[in-house]
Amino acid sequence: MPPLILASASPARRRLLENVGLVVQIQPSHFDESQIQDPDPRQLVARLAQAKAEVVAHQTRPPALILGCDSVLEMGGVVYGKPASLSAARQQWQRMRGQVGYLHTGHALVDLNRRQWLVQTETTEVHFASPTDAQIDAYIATGEPLACAGAFALEGRGSLWIRHLVGTPSNVIGLSVPLLAQMLQSLGWDITQAWPAD
Repeated sequence: MPPLILASASPARRRLLENVGLVVQIQPSHFDESQIQDPDPRQLVARLAQAKAEVVAHQTRPPALILGCDSVLEMGGVVYGKPASLSAARQQWQRMRGQVGYLHTGHALVDLNRRQWLVQTETTEVHFASPTDAQIDAYIATGEPLACAGAFALEGRGSLWIRHLVGTPSNVIGLSVPLLAQMLQSLGWDITQAWPAD
């Protein structure tokens, strides 16, 4: 399998890939996400993931596989990315507690050698618990919510107030590893063949 390049600086996405045995190179796209607007959150994350992968693909020589991802949380018809401030994160958590949201992640995978593209989106249903105002303030003070779409990290302290998931857990962290395996297989690659030999 060609080298896998992640078009993102996200340490959570990198850990997900390394946890399933992949050696990954990091090449952030630095794409300006404000360039793309779409009222459909699933279309939005798909277009953003593709744009990020395209930037890195233009900077990379084959053979290589480029993976671009983007995530947003949808709740009550409102789409949330990373909160812009501590106060925005606090207000968001006050809306989310006791509610159900939908975490959408777009995945764009390009095989530079074969010049093939795949773009897919996965959604996981997130059921939030009801933290108190004091607990929300304590969580916001850690800074963790500012780095995450939806203002929470499932792999971090935010997991304290995630009661239930319907769907793929890794999708909530930043990319669906089962979906990635399927996408690689569609391009003719078996993810297990990329595992380093002991």
